[in-house]
Amino acid sequence: MTTTLLPPRPELPGPGRRTAARTRLTLSALVACWAATRAVMLLLLARDDSHPLGVGGIAREVHALYFHWFGVLAEGGFPLDDPLWQYPPAAGPVLLAPALLPWLSYFQAFVALAVLADAAVACALALAGRRQGRSLAGAAFWVGGLPLLLHIPLARYDLHVTALAVLALLCLARRPRTAGVLAALGALVKVWPALTLLGAPRGRGTRASWGAGIAAAGALLLVLAAAFDHAFAFLRQQGGRGVQIESLGGTALALARHAGWPGRVEYRFGAMEFTGPQVSAVAHASLFATVLGCAALLLWRVRAQRWTEATPFDAALCAVLLFTVTSRVISPQYVIWLLGLAAVCLTSRATSQRPAAFLVTAAAAVTTLGYPLLYADVMAVTWTGTLVVLVRNALLVGAVLLSWRGLWRSTVSAAAREKP
Repeated sequence: MTTTLLPPRPELPGPGRRTAARTRLTLSALVACWAATRAVMLLLLARDDSHPLGVGGIAREVHALYFHWFGVLAEGGFPLDDPLWQYPPAAGPVLLAPALLPWLSYFQAFVALAVLADAAVACALALAGRRQGRSLAGAAFWVGGLPLLLHIPLARYDLHVTALAVLALLCLARRPRTAGVLAALGALVKVWPALTLLGAPRGRGTRASWGAGIAAAGALLLVLAAAFDHAFAFLRQQGGRGVQIESLGGTALALARHAGWPGRVEYRFGAMEFTGPQVSAVAHASLFATVLGCAALLLWRVRAQRWTEATPFDAALCAVLLFTVTSRVISPQYVIWLLGLAAVCLTSRATSQRPAAFLVTAAAAVTTLGYPLLYADVMAVTWTGTLVVLVRNALLVGAVLLSWRGLWRSTVSAAAREKP
């Protein structure tokens, strides 16, 4: 009988051991921070009906609206002639997913899946941050940044969508086809994850990710159209949206109201919106700004010459910031998207988005002031409510400008400087 002796494992040199020890300590701290902050978020959600913070009722959307849609979807059709149903068809399976946990109530199962999505994002960012040349700053940003929105993320399905977008971005370099499929799934839930493919490297990366995304989107649409009635009913509800009080256009109208404009605030299409003269013009201006943002992104894609590992991350954050700021609706849960994308950027030491990520964090904190803490003032268009929304939107506009400048300099200006 022969015994095979394995060679001893080489010991890491002193600096290597210290680095590994620091990494383990950082990961342990992140796990502890995640557990503590999510426990607080769950406690706030459990006490939501007692209005411990502001207007309360954050969980009502899951209890009432999502559960109602769950009943409609379970019968084999998407909501028809429902002005609140404004989402692409893959949102249906997300809202049906709590049925996978039949021992829990719909609300409990929905929150459990939201927590799992949050944990998946944190784990994916931590794994990406441990790679050679990467950083755990992205995981820390997500773990510490999401609780700034209090318990809102646990009562919205934007966490699920953000998880798909984050995973798509992190897969893009090594598995572009997988990234394309994940981006397509996210886009068929809430559209914006399609922007995660904007910065795919030219050539094989773009062809593989975009091709897989288009194929996956087409296949899933066919499956959903065959499995459910009225799969495209959401399209007819989009055109009626007005100007939400928390949007950039809403801020302009709020300031105009303090100057004597006679408009009012009404509950329409699932949000508090301004009604009155010139509202339609403001809504059209927002749409035009979105078109200009799209044109700017196309210009960047054509002009960009220098690609780094961070470029796809930076482009995704810049694109989603542009479309968020120019939207007629800037709901508090939109900030979840921005936090997730900014966290992905910070996993790379080459990112140009650190200043924008800082402003996104500040915007998340101010968003909580606007909703739910001072939402009564925001709805009443008091000076307090108006100024809170103004500050939040100013931070987002600043984030857009810094994000665009960083993206352009790192991919266009830097390439021009490098040419002989």
